[in-house]
Amino acid sequence: MGLTAYEYSFGHGVRLREDTARKLGEEFRKYGILPSCHAPYYINFGAPEPEKQENSLRHLRETAIRCDYMDGRRVVFHPGVAGKDRAAAVERIKLGIKAALSELDQLGLGHIILCPETMGKLSQIGDLDETLSFCRLDERLIPCVDFGHLYARSLGTDQGDEATARIIQEMIDAIGLERTRIMHVHFSNIEYTKAGEKRHHNYGVTEYGPDFGPLARQIVKWNLTPTIICESAGRMAEDAALFQEIYRRTKEESL
Repeated sequence: MGLTAYEYSFGHGVRLREDTARKLGEEFRKYGILPSCHAPYYINFGAPEPEKQENSLRHLRETAIRCDYMDGRRVVFHPGVAGKDRAAAVERIKLGIKAALSELDQLGLGHIILCPETMGKLSQIGDLDETLSFCRLDERLIPCVDFGHLYARSLGTDQGDEATARIIQEMIDAIGLERTRIMHVHFSNIEYTKAGEKRHHNYGVTEYGPDFGPLARQIVKWNLTPTIICESAGRMAEDAALFQEIYRRTKEESL
C-alpha cells in the first residue's frame, strides 16, 4: 500500500518483551516503516495524587524503552484530565513532563521525542493552546495534533481551510516552523456530543468531519513533513492510503 509509518499502541499497558520489540524493529526497518508508540491511556499527569504521578511516569518510561527497542523515536501520550481546577492540572502536567524528560536522560533515552496529544473531550487537558504550552518546555517535545479531536472538542467548528490554516499558524507562532514541519498527526472522522469526542468513524462515510483536504493543502503550502497516523474506526490502512493519495493530488495541483 506504500505506507511508511506505524504507531504501536500500548493503550492498555506495556507488556511487550524486549526480544519481541527488537524483532518488530527489524521488520519495520526491512520494509522502510517509521515506528512510533502510543503510551497507556492511564497516564494522568494532571492528577494531584503522588501515586498517579508516579504511575504516569512509569507508563511513559516503559513505553519509551520499548519504543527505543523498536528503533522508534516518538512516544505519544495523553497529558491528563482537568479535574476541578484546570489551571492547576496544567501546571502539574508541566512538572510531570519535565520529570519524564529528566528520567529519560538518566536512562540514556534523551533522543526520544515526547508528543503530547490534543484531546477530544472537553474534560481532558489538551486543547491546542495547552498542548503547545507543553511543547514550549523543551525542544524534545513535538505536538501530536489530532485534527479529529480538535474538530470534536470545538463541536465541529475547527474544520475547513480557514480553521486549519489558523491551527498551523498558531503552531508556527508557538513552537516555530521547524518543529511544526515535523509534527505528529492523528487524523480521523469523529462523532461528537456537547462533551466533545464520542466515537471514531471511517473516513467519509458519515456526516462527521473533518475533511483531510484542508490539511493536505497546508502541508503543501508550508512544505511540511509530518508523521500522519490514521485512526479510522475499522479501516486504518485503507484510509491512510486515501489520505496519501489526497496529498499527492494536492501537491500535483500546486505545481
